Amino acid sequence: MHKHLPATDRRTFLKSLAVAGAALALPGIAPAQAPSAGKLKLGFDNFSIRAMGWKAPALLDYAASHKLDTLLISDLDAYESLEEASLKEVRAKATDLGIEIHAGTWSICPTSKAFRNKWGTAVEHLSLGIRVAKALGSPVLRCVLGTGEDRKTDGGIEARIQDTVEVCKACRTKAIDAGIKIAIENHAGDMQAWELVLLVKAAGEDYVGVTYDSGNATWTLEDPLASLEILGPYTVTTGIRDSMIWEYEEGAKVQWTAVGEGLTDWPHLIERFTALCPKAPINLEIISGFARPFPYLKPSFWEPWPKARASDLAAFLAMARKGKPIDPHRSPNQEVERAYQKAELERSIEYCRGSLHLGQK
Repeated sequence: MHKHLPATDRRTFLKSLAVAGAALALPGIAPAQAPSAGKLKLGFDNFSIRAMGWKAPALLDYAASHKLDTLLISDLDAYESLEEASLKEVRAKATDLGIEIHAGTWSICPTSKAFRNKWGTAVEHLSLGIRVAKALGSPVLRCVLGTGEDRKTDGGIEARIQDTVEVCKACRTKAIDAGIKIAIENHAGDMQAWELVLLVKAAGEDYVGVTYDSGNATWTLEDPLASLEILGPYTVTTGIRDSMIWEYEEGAKVQWTAVGEGLTDWPHLIERFTALCPKAPINLEIISGFARPFPYLKPSFWEPWPKARASDLAAFLAMARKGKPIDPHRSPNQEVERAYQKAELERSIEYCRGSLHLGQK
C-alpha cells in the first residue's frame, strides 16, 4: 500500500520514524498512568492450550474452573459462529461466569507475509474483528502486523508499519463508534517496542493501543522490562510468558518458558506494570518447548535491522549471560501435547497467584 503514496509522503513518514525513534531511545520516558489500588486481573490467551481445539464456551468453562478474571480469545476461529446472536450467547456466558473477554485476531497488514485473505481484505478483516469485539463486550481487539520475516520485505518494517497504519485509519470511525481499542501486538520479531509506539502514534492513540507480549520482546533482542517501560503507557491487553536466554557460538538462543522458569524479573515487572498500565490484565500466553537461535555474531544477521539500538542489544546480552540451556520438548502425539500445554499454563497460573499475588478472585 505504501507504494501508492506520493514520494514526498513516504519520505515524510520515514523521517518521522527516525525522529520519533531517537526520542524513544531511552526506556521510561513516557508518562506513567496512576498505580492501581487493587490487584491486576489474571487470565490467559487461548493460544496457550491451542492443542485442545476448544471453542469459546469450553474456554470460558476452563477459565472459570481456575477462577480467572479474563480470557483473551486471540483468533476468530474459536467461535462456533460469527453471527451476532451466537456471539451474544458467548458474551452472556462470560458475564454469568464473571469473566471479561478480550477479543483478538491475526495480521491486519495487507503486505505482511503473515496476512491471509480468509476474512477478506485487511480493512474487511479489521472491520469484522471490531464487530466481533463489540458483540462480545470486549474493550479491545488484539491484532498483529506480522512476523520478523516482514523486516526482510521491500521497504522493511517501516513500510509494513505504514501499511498497517493506513488500515487502522480506514477503520477509525468504526472502532471509536464501537468503543473498541485496536491493540497491536509486538509479535514474533516484527517490531521492537519503539517501532510499535511509532505505529500507535501515527494511527492515533485515541483508538489504537498495544498488546504487550513479554516473550516476543526477546525475539526482537529486547529485555521484557525495557520493552514494558516503552509500551506500558499504551498497553490495553497482554500476552505474557517467560524466556530463558543463553549464549552459543554464533550468538544467543531464546526458549520461552512457563512464568517463573526463565530470566524475567517478575516482581519488578509486575511493579512497573501496575504503575504503567494497571487497567490491563495479565493474560498468560504460554508457548514453550523449543529454542530459537539469534546468530548476531554473523554480519548477515543485521541486514533486516538497520536501526537496531545498542541499548536494546546491551540489555538482551546481559540476560543471555545469566541464562543456561534448557532441553526442548517434543510430544509424541496429540494427547501428550495437550497435557504438556495445560501443565505449562497451570504452573504459570499457580506462580502468578502464589508468588506474584495476581488475580482479583
